[in-house]
Amino acid sequence: MGAAWSETVVALITEFGRTAHVNGNKGTDHGTGTVALLAGGALKGGRVIADWPGVKESDLYERRDLKPTTDLRAVLKGVLKDHLRLDDGLLAADVFPGSEAVTPMAGLLA
Repeated sequence: MGAAWSETVVALITEFGRTAHVNGNKGTDHGTGTVALLAGGALKGGRVIADWPGVKESDLYERRDLKPTTDLRAVLKGVLKDHLRLDDGLLAADVFPGSEAVTPMAGLLA
């Protein structure tokens, strides 16, 4: 990407999760979960931003999956707001309709 890398943000996101324990099919597939990996020169990088919910049965979502702790729309709204200068109203109404209650994650960009 050359010189453009310093202005670049790449978002890699998956909503494929794993169960915390072996399930009825003797596997750990099809659980609730997600991960977002952000890369690029425009980011304040070198960090992991996460809340660890724990794996005790009482900590699990539906007693089987890691509990979601971050709304991905908050991450993407933060990037779009700070990097592309999109306003909150546009993000909530057009980009992520119905997401008025989801606050953009701040501090992701350098």
